[in-house]
Amino acid sequence: MPVITCIDDLKRIYARRTPRMFYDYCESGSWTEQTFRENTSDFSEILLRQRVAIDMSNRSTATQMIGQDVAMPVALAPVGLTGMQCADGEIKAARAAEKFGVPYTLSTMSICSIEDVAAHTTKPFWMQVYTLKDDDFMQRLFDRAKAANCSAAVITVDLQVLGQRHKDLKNGLSAPPKLTAKSVANMMTKVHWGLGMLGTKRRFFGNIVGHAKGVSDPSSLSTWTAEAFDEALDWDRIREFRRMWDGPLIIKGIIDPRDAREALNVGADAIIVSNHGGRQLDGALSAIRALPQIMDAVGDKIEVHLDSGIRSGQDVLKAVAMGAKGTYIGRAFVYGLGAMGEAGVTKALEIIHRELDVSMAFCGHRDIAKVDRDILMVPNDFSSRWM
Repeated sequence: MPVITCIDDLKRIYARRTPRMFYDYCESGSWTEQTFRENTSDFSEILLRQRVAIDMSNRSTATQMIGQDVAMPVALAPVGLTGMQCADGEIKAARAAEKFGVPYTLSTMSICSIEDVAAHTTKPFWMQVYTLKDDDFMQRLFDRAKAANCSAAVITVDLQVLGQRHKDLKNGLSAPPKLTAKSVANMMTKVHWGLGMLGTKRRFFGNIVGHAKGVSDPSSLSTWTAEAFDEALDWDRIREFRRMWDGPLIIKGIIDPRDAREALNVGADAIIVSNHGGRQLDGALSAIRALPQIMDAVGDKIEVHLDSGIRSGQDVLKAVAMGAKGTYIGRAFVYGLGAMGEAGVTKALEIIHRELDVSMAFCGHRDIAKVDRDILMVPNDFSSRWM
């Protein structure tokens, strides 16, 4: 086993062990992938201010996200098809998150169902939902989440239409994977992955098949998916979802201050500054560049989280210092999952935690809750260089 010291080490193992179509699904953005790249590269423009001769003992990264205790201000983001990255992937990721003490967010487009994950965990997790047209399906999805003791709902609002991801189209991405000469040849080289898939019954979209009207088997799923997403979504429709779910509500996909104010007005408990990991509108502002203006607009009125681009504990620290109360990792935990299963997700969390803890100490802080913008050196035009 190689020595693993950073998230990129997990990514290299992941690339070797996972079929190409699922690696590409994770490691890609829409169109030219500009926003996908800048979500991570823009963090490098923010520098940390080092302090010395300050007591660094007895440090704590513990805090809260929407009133829930967390070991660090990090949650596992909702990622579709996680159970194709590794057999029973959602269950393994949820268990790793639970043991580490951070929230896990289950995607509607997961392979393992809400009930599957609930049966294999002991603490509440969060449930992500899309904005679909079918009221009956949406209400039952919220009801199923409540029955599974989910402690928050995360509504994704930036997927009314699907951004074009070239690699997914060229690979014929599906669950289970389509068996072409090219895909079979590639999967035959991924022995560990293949054995895991042979050993599980979970190979379809567990929250959709058997639950959505007219979707009784995988073959009828594509038709439902093409028609399910609500292109006419507006804030009144989101208010209807707010009435369907009476628990803590997080709205994911906010990148403009005007939309942040609208999310505040519909009664959300938190918003997630996110551009869907660069997978929707290419050429959009990176999440970390968008954060300051959103903090200025609503930061003292609603809890603000950040998703898209987090690959290290230093990224977490920078986001928190700029005002975010929490962050989300998607690709970073998927790399670990595909590389080493549940142990790999744990390793990803350990890496990020150590980087966060040590960097916080070097910046002269012992408590993550007291970190502020004073530890940062941010370019004057970081979020305002465009007209």
